[in-house]
Formats: sequence, structure tokens, C-alpha cells
Amino acid sequence: MKKTLRILSITTLAAIMAGFWLHAQEPDAAIFHVKVDMVVLGFTVTDQKNKYVNGLKPTDFKVFEDDIPQKLSTFAEGARPLQQVLDNGETRPLHSADPASVNPGPGAVPNPDAVNLRTETTGTNVFVLFDTSNYMYRGFVYASDAIADFIRGLDRADSIAVYTYSRNLNRGVPLNRDRAMAISGLRKAVAGDDSALYNCLLLTLRDAAKVPGRKVVIVFSNGPDNASMVAPDDVRAVAEDEGIPIYVISTSEVTKDPISSNIFKRISTNTGGKSYFAKTWQKQVEAFESIREDLGNSYTVTYYPQPNPNEGFRKIRVELTAEGMKKYKVRARPGYRPQRGF
Repeated sequence: MKKTLRILSITTLAAIMAGFWLHAQEPDAAIFHVKVDMVVLGFTVTDQKNKYVNGLKPTDFKVFEDDIPQKLSTFAEGARPLQQVLDNGETRPLHSADPASVNPGPGAVPNPDAVNLRTETTGTNVFVLFDTSNYMYRGFVYASDAIADFIRGLDRADSIAVYTYSRNLNRGVPLNRDRAMAISGLRKAVAGDDSALYNCLLLTLRDAAKVPGRKVVIVFSNGPDNASMVAPDDVRAVAEDEGIPIYVISTSEVTKDPISSNIFKRISTNTGGKSYFAKTWQKQVEAFESIREDLGNSYTVTYYPQPNPNEGFRKIRVELTAEGMKKYKVRARPGYRPQRGF
């Protein structure tokens, strides 16, 4: 193969896992086009004491992509419904707006599927990916209890899917708002077999990417992966480009598995999530509580990117406008790569 694409899309990676080959074109024969879709960006704001800053409005911050200011289409805080952002920075309920009035910006071509964002405008779609490999055998019951407590405490507007993995992915409970169903499906999980975390994380991301609105993936893992065919950085890039934050809770100690620990930190940081290393049940419960707080105190905005010749990695920056907020910390994914096609 004379030419290898550095970053692979969800579809391409899935095709590799299915055994297909991507045939390269001659360098001078390939014509690439950038597909401009609505960007969904989630972020949190914390003060100098690491406390969440709530109550911000679209006029309180600006979003830049490669230093190009972006025009926001929608805005939401926590599990509240998405609001349409008007030209003056004020907001109004999204359902009252004419779909054509959400301006994608000059030169941008809206993705027809993006309007599906209107069908689910509240809450977060949470995908829990639970390690049921033989690495989890000892702490299996305690881990299951920690996840069940997390599910019970989710905002009523949030949806939850419970997946488990060892060598293969098991979609135990599809995305829904029935907490009893989710916990029942979780309790049916059994431990055993090797761990193919990155294969299964890729498939989970593929499912999450099909869902409109806000979504996150939470990985509960004991660390090692000994059966995957895809590289963790390729999976990270997919999550980064799709705008899906990944939170990782690992039951292994950082010093005992530094390779997996460093990968988990890189994946979570580059997607706007967090990583936790929680060996005990109490620490696992605390990690889930931290994630739940993060979801409840996050902001979500959408925008259609302004014209930009950059076909590679586009850096995203969220800047607070008020002078008194300059010392606040914004945590968001660092950027994404626009989809490329032939």
C-alpha cells in the first residue's frame, strides 16, 4: 500500500476489524474533499478553587477554531434543553425556531443528519463500557455495584446504555431511560475471557456517533488489553473527531500498569473527559460521582465551522469574555479533524 491515511474514520476502522482492506490511490490521483458537519462541543468551567462555574450565557464566552471565531447555533447547560442562539447572543427554545433559521454560516454546508439533534434536546446519552474480562474477576461484584449506584443517580433526562466487553462486545442494554432495565442488564454480566478493550471501545463509539445530541462514553476497566486489533491512538482520534468525551475508571494502580495508565490519560484528556485510578470500591464510587457532577455542570454548544482551508487537525479554544473570568479554567477537547472523502 503506497499511501496510508494517518487518521482513520469510524467506518474505516470498523472495516479493518471486519477484515476489509482499504486500497490506496496514487498520490496524484486522489482528490480529497472536506465534509463540514455541525460540531458538538462540550466543556466545563471551574474557578480557582476547582468549583464549577454555573449560569454562563453564550455572551460570556467565545469559541474559536484555528483562531477563527465561530457563530454558535445552539447552547445548553447541564441536562437543560438546547436553546437556539440568536444573532444578539440571546437564546430561545429550539423547538420554536424555524429549522432553516439556524444559520450554518457562510460557505458551510449543513449535514442533513445534524437536524436530528432537535429530536432529543435534553440530557446526555451515556454509554457505559464495563470490563468483564478475566482481569476483572476479583473486583467484579464491587464494580457492578458502583456502576449501579451511578445509574440510579443520573439525571432523569439522561439516557443510559450498558455494554460489557472481554474479547467481544456485548450490547447488554440499549440506550434508554429505564434505570431498572439498565441495572438488571448490568447484573446479568458474567466475567471471563481475554480483553479487547480498544476493539470494543471503537464499536461503542460507532454506536454513540449515530445518536443525536450530547453523548459520553464511560470505560470501567482493569487496564491491560491483550486481544485488540486496533491501536488506542486511532480509537482516540475517532472519539476526538466525533466529539465524544471518554471518561476512564481503571481499577489497576498507575505504577503497576504504566502503559495502560498513560494511554487512558491521553484518551480522556484529548476527548474532553477525565481518567480515574480507583482500586477500592469507595474510590470507584467517588469516581462515578465526579463524572456525574461533570455531566450536570457542563455546557454544550453546537456550530457549523466557518470557512477554513485547514484539512488537518483544527484546534478548538473556548475563551471567557468577562475580565473577572480570565483566571477560570475551561476544559474541552483540544480539537478535531474534518472528515475527508474521495
